[in-house]
Amino acid sequence: MKRLLATGTIVLMALGVAIAQEAGKAGGAKTAGPVAQALMDMENQWVKASMTSNADALAPLLSENFVALDSDGTMRGKADVLARTKKAKWTTNAIADVKVVEHGDTAIVTGSWTGKGTDATGKAVDAKERWADTWVKAAGGKWQCVASASAPSK
Repeated sequence: MKRLLATGTIVLMALGVAIAQEAGKAGGAKTAGPVAQALMDMENQWVKASMTSNADALAPLLSENFVALDSDGTMRGKADVLARTKKAKWTTNAIADVKVVEHGDTAIVTGSWTGKGTDATGKAVDAKERWADTWVKAAGGKWQCVASASAPSK
C-alpha cells in the first residue's frame, strides 16, 4: 500500500510538472501574485531552515503525510526529513529559477538547488539539482508542502 501511494504521488507530481511546463509555454502560467509570492517565501524559509539545521522552522511547512523523493531515489517521510535537517551542515544552500504554477488549491513550485556541505550521515555533498514541490492549501488557508522530488542537474 505504501509503495502504491508513493508511486501514485510521484506520478501526480510528474504530471503536475508537465502540465505546469505546458501552461508556461502557452502563456497561461500564473507566476505572479500573492499566492505565488507566499509560496516562494515559504521555499526560501525552507532553504534558511536547512542552512541553519533548524528542523523546527521547517516542520510547519510540511504536511504530516509529506513524502520526498530524493535525487538518489530514496523515499523519505516528514520525520526523516526533519531528522536529517538537524544533522546536515551546509556552507552553500541556495535555490534559483523558482517558478510557481497554481491549480486552484494546489500549486507546483519548481526550481534549481545548489548545495555544498555534509549530509545527515556526514557524507560530503557538492551538488546541483532540479526540484519540484507540490503545495496544497489546507483548511484555514494554510499552505503546506505535500510532496517534493529532486533530480541531479548537469
